[in-house]
Amino acid sequence: MLAIAARMGLAGFLLYCFWSLGVFVLLGAAWLAAAPGEKARTLPLFAWARMVREAASDLLPFSQLGGVIVSARTLTAASLPSHRVHGSLVVDMTTEMASQLVYTLFGLSLMGSLLIGDGAAVQLRPAILGGTFVMVAIILLFFAMQRTALDFATAIAARFLPESTAMAGMRSELSRIYAHRDRVALAFVINLAAWVASGIGAWLALRWMGTQASIWDILALESLIFTLRSVAFVIPGALGVQEAAYAFAGPLFGLPPETALALSLAKRARDLAIGLPTLLIWQVIELRGVTARREQAL
Repeated sequence: MLAIAARMGLAGFLLYCFWSLGVFVLLGAAWLAAAPGEKARTLPLFAWARMVREAASDLLPFSQLGGVIVSARTLTAASLPSHRVHGSLVVDMTTEMASQLVYTLFGLSLMGSLLIGDGAAVQLRPAILGGTFVMVAIILLFFAMQRTALDFATAIAARFLPESTAMAGMRSELSRIYAHRDRVALAFVINLAAWVASGIGAWLALRWMGTQASIWDILALESLIFTLRSVAFVIPGALGVQEAAYAFAGPLFGLPPETALALSLAKRARDLAIGLPTLLIWQVIELRGVTARREQAL
């Protein structure tokens, strides 16, 4: 990975990392938009929570679910109301997946001729279409099960924890957020902008590595990679899946396998450069919180 960073040059690699930090600001803004009642000044906190989420998902032996839990914990530890954090998290994930679906369909439209023709894409057609179908099924299931799952959890909580109002508060918060349709729509638009910005970041990384490529081809490639990563959400960091996807799909868009793999490794190097400091700072904050609670107990 150091060789890949060296290939980009120090300036290029740092610019790529700063671009990715900008994407985190967009992701934080989307989550904030899904939390009506929170002030704009909390944007850095929401962006930080998204950074912790991605770092935990990519670098720790967690699935994507583990990163989601850690990000929610980050906000509740900062004294944000838990019902607002969890309700906005569900809405943010919903709008994020919906925007990813739009981004994926956009990518499929760009590579339509590849999928219809008889070229090299024929061998990857089942994986591309199958992965898209699985992602759509997961998204639709997530949409459909939100309220049903909350109703079920509320009934269970009422039976075994009669004094608990957490699940009822969560359901009420979800209803309140969805009533702000303008905020939900804004969260969707910002999440979509984050997907596109991430794809543009990959195009910039290739340019900094000295590879000229069409931005439309790279956006289509990135939409495909994100789709396959989403299907492999149970694998921490999509290890192996991302690299294989780039190696096989890159040539469809004019990228030699070694260049496509170099792009994947550049992303891994960026994840380490941003993720490791993020996790270290997160651990320090958590330790301080534990120490403070112990002192209060004494």
